[in-house]
Amino acid sequence: MALIVQKFGGTSVGSVERIEQVAAKVKKFRDKGDDIVVVVSAMSGETNRLIDLAKQISEQPVARELDVMVSTGEQVTIALLAMALIKIGVPAVSYTGSQVRILTDSAHTKARILQIDSQHIHKELKAGRVVVVAGFQGVDEDGNITTLGRGGSDTTGVALAAALKADECQIYTDVDGVYTTDPRVVAKAQRLDKITFEEMLEMASLGSKVLQIRAVEFAGKYSVPLRVLHSFQEGPGTLITLDEEESMEQPIISGIAFNRDEAKLTIRGVPDTPGVAFKILGPISAANVEVDMIVQNVAHDNTTDFTFTVHRNDYHNALQVLESIARDMGAREVIGDVDIAKVSIVGVGMRSHAGVASRMFEALAKENINIQMISTSEIKVSVVIEEKYLELAVRALHTAFELDAPAGKGE
Repeated sequence: MALIVQKFGGTSVGSVERIEQVAAKVKKFRDKGDDIVVVVSAMSGETNRLIDLAKQISEQPVARELDVMVSTGEQVTIALLAMALIKIGVPAVSYTGSQVRILTDSAHTKARILQIDSQHIHKELKAGRVVVVAGFQGVDEDGNITTLGRGGSDTTGVALAAALKADECQIYTDVDGVYTTDPRVVAKAQRLDKITFEEMLEMASLGSKVLQIRAVEFAGKYSVPLRVLHSFQEGPGTLITLDEEESMEQPIISGIAFNRDEAKLTIRGVPDTPGVAFKILGPISAANVEVDMIVQNVAHDNTTDFTFTVHRNDYHNALQVLESIARDMGAREVIGDVDIAKVSIVGVGMRSHAGVASRMFEALAKENINIQMISTSEIKVSVVIEEKYLELAVRALHTAFELDAPAGKGE
């Protein structure tokens, strides 16, 4: 008998019919004797509908009142799922975040979980009930409703699993696991049976949309085994764990992530003096623009060229700031490029294998793909290339690192 926390997202509970399907899935686990806590999101589109309503009143709604409003989406879902479970003979009870007492800080619309009181849930489980909890929400010390921001329901699920010391936290979504890369780009992409938290964190930060970074960080911090599963298809999914099992068959690379939402900025001819990087990136940071990759090249005339990448949505803002910096510093010119993409190889196997980066560069060179920037960490190598070569690069690397599914083994 296991204690399992199951999280279902908006598409999984997008209609009454789907909520009834979720109830049937929960019943299967309950019938095996497992204790089940279910965390649900609002029905798909509902949170956006509520935000749109608020914006009809005010273009910038007061954050506290917005939290009060959008939290009702999950309240509807928990009640409907509890009703659906009771209808098919499964004792169930619904709880909002404040009823569980998921205590958060007071940063409305982006609150952080501080503590969870698991007493109520344990009491209900002991009484034989399935507990259905609203994701994405909590309450601060003053009793104000708070919401957790992007990825909040995943974070609620993982945090509850940690607080309850659950055997597993299952995240149900519209894919049947974590793949070596996006199957829409590489038809031979394979579903991974297992991946480490460290690898999943890199994949999530580099563009893989399967799990939110916050949830993976939380799971890694509290050693909560995570499993990604398809909401409406049976299968083993992908287990995300701390284990780095040494195996002769373990691939060097676990996956290839990519991100199209990149832009590149270069300031040329800046005087090469101490503190130049801060003089450039300080104002960029003050403008609330997050910088990703950075390259600095010193020229023979004691000037430096400084290049960095930002999210494409921040490009115009960053460009304006950089042009102002260039005028103040007497730089030669500022140039930008939005037609770039980032491709990354990720794998804990890199730690024990030399020549991984050169193998990556060789595969790209064979396809005549020029590398503009390079960034490395212990388990990742990222490159910036022209966006038009993105899919070709991903396919070439997938083959070069022997990640292609064998014939007849498509997932």
